[in-house]
Amino acid sequence: MSDHRGDSGAPGDSGAPGDSGAPGDSGAPGGPAPHGAHGRPGTVAAQWAAFKKSPYLPAVVLTLIVAAAAGLFAGSYTYAMANPTPRSIPTAVVGSPDTPAVKRFTQGMEKALNASLRLTGYPTYGRARRAVDEQEEFAILRARGKGVELDLSSASGATVAQLLAQSGVQVGRATGVDVRIRDVKPLQKGDPRGLALFYISLAAVIIGFVGAIQLSVHARALEPAERIACTAVYALLGGFAIAAVVDWWLGALRLPFTESWLILALTMFTSGMVFTMFNALIGRWAMIPTWGLMVLLGNPSSGGAVSWPLLPSALGLVGRWLPPGGSVNAQHTAVYFGGHQHAFPFLVLAGWSLLSCTVFWIWRHRHPGGRETAPALAGDA
Repeated sequence: MSDHRGDSGAPGDSGAPGDSGAPGDSGAPGGPAPHGAHGRPGTVAAQWAAFKKSPYLPAVVLTLIVAAAAGLFAGSYTYAMANPTPRSIPTAVVGSPDTPAVKRFTQGMEKALNASLRLTGYPTYGRARRAVDEQEEFAILRARGKGVELDLSSASGATVAQLLAQSGVQVGRATGVDVRIRDVKPLQKGDPRGLALFYISLAAVIIGFVGAIQLSVHARALEPAERIACTAVYALLGGFAIAAVVDWWLGALRLPFTESWLILALTMFTSGMVFTMFNALIGRWAMIPTWGLMVLLGNPSSGGAVSWPLLPSALGLVGRWLPPGGSVNAQHTAVYFGGHQHAFPFLVLAGWSLLSCTVFWIWRHRHPGGRETAPALAGDA
């Protein structure tokens, strides 16, 4: 053994360490830089290919998206809510709108508001009041002696009612028309600005798709039907929690509990399935269209914070067809106009849910996650 070890290290042996360190050998420590293809700096194409495979590409893209989303988020809410401007306010008129006092007052109001009162005549006050309960009109105007009576409905839209009340007093003084203003449908005491319904709908929308995101991250092994079922379960529980906190705990609103709970649950389920649909279609970037549809566009145009007559016309029209608008409208009617509920907001929510579930089910094979079937062992044949 010792003789062989000595022979392997003998001078002149071709395997001697001295030979491996000969000058010019590319493998020698401290030798010159390697030559050949592996030694050349990478081309731009090669560097780009390596960058695309690295974690830096999604990090850079995500950084730019977050910066853009911040600006768009601030811009969308500022555009819709910072300076609400009336364009056309539906107003019921009892009797003839050509009564001198009524005509003088309406002309003064349109000049003061720089907008039109969309007047609709009703033969009786009862018919006009029913139109307000159906949310077809925002105010009722009728002659009263030599003056006028302006009935407002804060529950129909707090911002609209506030604007009409302030302008009505000023116009009455300027035109010499005696104006009596009253609120025939006030907001609840715990919600003097009418924003609570917007906030609970906003919570249902955001928590709805955040829950779906968490399922895709922490419960990837769920099968498609299981994922839909879990979304429905957390929507029911989440909707109950929102309604219970706002009504039972804080006492901010007196809710028709079951109806409000189910509206919130349907909102959460719809929002969660919208994200799940986009996740199946475009994978890890699904948050972008979800955020854009539900938050940047849907929430400012929902009519919850600013009533639709004061929104930019395009937003007021589009918002009713999006899930946040459907949720706010359904909740608003349930709380303040019980017995006058409309099918449209429920059809909007149900339509988006059905569309999202259908798209997800058709493209479920593209959705990240799911359980893989274990390969059969040879001995199991």
